[in-house]
Amino acid sequence: MNQKPVMLSLIISLSLATGQANADWGSMLEDLKEATKTFVPGTESSDSLDTNTIISGLKEALSLGSKRAIDTIGQTDGFLANPKIRIPLPPQVEQVGGLMRQFGMSDLADEFETSMNRAAEQAAPEARNIVIDAIKAMSIEDAKQILNGADDAATQYFRDKTTGKLTSLFRPTIESSLDQVGSTRYYNQLSDQIADVPVVGENLNVNLPDYVTEQALNGLFTMLAEEEKKIRENPAARTTEILKTVFTE
Repeated sequence: MNQKPVMLSLIISLSLATGQANADWGSMLEDLKEATKTFVPGTESSDSLDTNTIISGLKEALSLGSKRAIDTIGQTDGFLANPKIRIPLPPQVEQVGGLMRQFGMSDLADEFETSMNRAAEQAAPEARNIVIDAIKAMSIEDAKQILNGADDAATQYFRDKTTGKLTSLFRPTIESSLDQVGSTRYYNQLSDQIADVPVVGENLNVNLPDYVTEQALNGLFTMLAEEEKKIRENPAARTTEILKTVFTE
């Protein structure tokens, strides 16, 4: 029996489960990427079991990174306090935001913006199962393209495979959250306040659930891309040496 795949699976699982200091999933991708280049047809290291073990390692690494991204945005202030993904007022509303603040309605504008971000934060954990399912469904060819692809290859894979399902899942959740956290009420109050303002009031017609859903997904993919960047740029030396030893000996 070939012991190398068994050893590799055990090491990957332990490093992910124990969360060694600085042992992030970034080191794994670089080592797995190098390992795919060492296969020589007709040798022990090129059999299907070794290949499947490498792909399994990639999937575990992507699962860990995705969980981190989703956990980050799914907590209080996950969207609101992150300038990279904070959901702004809809463009139609932003046009009157300054006017509202001039007339002493700044609290209403701020509460509206906060409530949209809270709705996205509440919906974010719903993404976990869909993203994990996409990882499980990843083919060997998909995995090789990610290992050897562009810096955002994994993120683009997720975007392609999950956007439709995530939109269908997020929209009703966000619509419910918008009601729960008060976004719909704030928007209606805002509409009433500026309904009589020429031109501006007439153009204030926002599909709030669609807008927040789109912004929430953009935020999710932004954070997935950040985790992918860690994969490619921040290897952990200790784990790197272990994996290199397993693959080369």
